[in-house]
Amino acid sequence: MRSLFGMVVALSLIACKEEPRGQLEPIPRPPGMKEAPKEEGAAQPAAAPAADPSKVVLRWKPPAGAPLTYRLTLDRTGAAPAEVEEPEAKPAKGKKGKEKEAPKPERAAAATTAFPSAFTFVLERGDSGDFRLRVIPEGSSAPEDTGTVSERGFVLDGLQGITRNTASLVLELPLAAVGPNDTWALGTELLMHDALGATAFTVGKTERRNRVKLTALTPGDGGEQVATLEYDLLDQLSGKAAPRRPPPAVPARASDPEDEDAPASAASDASAEVRIVGRGEFLVKAGKWRSWEGSITSSTRGIFPATALQVPPGTVKLKLTALESAPPPAAPQPTAKPQQ
Repeated sequence: MRSLFGMVVALSLIACKEEPRGQLEPIPRPPGMKEAPKEEGAAQPAAAPAADPSKVVLRWKPPAGAPLTYRLTLDRTGAAPAEVEEPEAKPAKGKKGKEKEAPKPERAAAATTAFPSAFTFVLERGDSGDFRLRVIPEGSSAPEDTGTVSERGFVLDGLQGITRNTASLVLELPLAAVGPNDTWALGTELLMHDALGATAFTVGKTERRNRVKLTALTPGDGGEQVATLEYDLLDQLSGKAAPRRPPPAVPARASDPEDEDAPASAASDASAEVRIVGRGEFLVKAGKWRSWEGSITSSTRGIFPATALQVPPGTVKLKLTALESAPPPAAPQPTAKPQQ
């Protein structure tokens, strides 16, 4: 009985270790037999898409330990266009028939004394990988300005007004790879729409064109590639403008019938146009300009708010020149000590 019980236990253990039915084991390959060739058309791992040889990535590449420095000259080629004569405003009359002097309209010509004659751009790489940009104006009382730009020259922080617009114009490169006939836009604002003022100017029609085009990609010396870029930017704005009435020197009395019946100044047609054209040759491998030239043409008609213009009416020629060294940083302004 004891040996019969032992046989039953042994058979039970063998049954528990039995492989599940239906499972197939691989048959070993006989010695000397070669592996079967893979079938054509079998699915293969997807390979990374090859870079398009007809496109290039344009990025700034300043030398180690040395910034890229450019001077942009702004040369006015002639006097501002003649202002359009406005119809003479008729004097207003009160109840007693007395004539009141009509307010004189403001002219749209921007102050030429505040317009710089040149900008110097100093582009150097920061510790975070972005670039620090110093903008130094010449021929005006404007102080040196600083900002942060990306590797492609897009303004990330800092810079305002004409300083920001000129930096975007000559430094901003396309985000993606580009080839011949590809176009992109710049982060510029030629007319400051926010500065118009709803009470003095009512916008009627606007037209904008913002296009940079890579027209050619040609080989250069030492394996270099030269990307030729052409610029065509336009900002037009028209509407109705009315001169702001200056505040009276002496507050009018509420009982004065002449001031109660004085009509508001009639609005008249006004418009402005700013256009930029340019051409530059960018060295792809070196990551810098070989040349860049252009022009800004602006004009106004009627009583256009001067605060919306960033350049004086007329034509300004632009030319970018590389400098061997950067100007020293501006000295910090001394802080006035409080009087004891």
